[in-house]
Amino acid sequence: MSTPDHYRMFASYNAWANTRLYDAAQALPDAEYRRDRKAFFGSLHRTLNHLMVGDRIWMHRFDGEGETYTQLDLVIFDDLASLRAAREAEDARIVRYTETLTPEALAHDLEYTNTQGKTFVTPLPPALDHFFNHQTHHRGQAHALISAAGAAPPPLDLLIWLREHGVMRVGETA
Repeated sequence: MSTPDHYRMFASYNAWANTRLYDAAQALPDAEYRRDRKAFFGSLHRTLNHLMVGDRIWMHRFDGEGETYTQLDLVIFDDLASLRAAREAEDARIVRYTETLTPEALAHDLEYTNTQGKTFVTPLPPALDHFFNHQTHHRGQAHALISAAGAAPPPLDLLIWLREHGVMRVGETA
């Protein structure tokens, strides 16, 4: 299923899910948003920053542009408003990148250096799969942190996105 349209779908879904997640985060009092809840990155704020760091690292590997980092736990934005603005810009960048993908591009390998300085070569599709899976993984953690803060986290299921975007209708089998 490694087609350009497959990755365009995930880029669009990713932006949609992030918007819903950030809406829920903005509804929290700042102290709850920043509270260390003993998650992998501690707080919701640090988890959302990690997602931004990871996305920028991978996007730099994919297109050679933008910022990249050598640490995964950096807090690159101290306030939610700035982080959200950067998130929206990064999501738009991801969408633009997937719009450039072709079957020929997906047939190539990606060579990159990880944050420890080791060089790897992998086919582009599994790298893209990892990229989108990583986002889903940490959005799940953020979702749980919103719930732990006493708020109702938004549904983020891909099937909801598919229905909302007319890709799958109610009554159809998945």
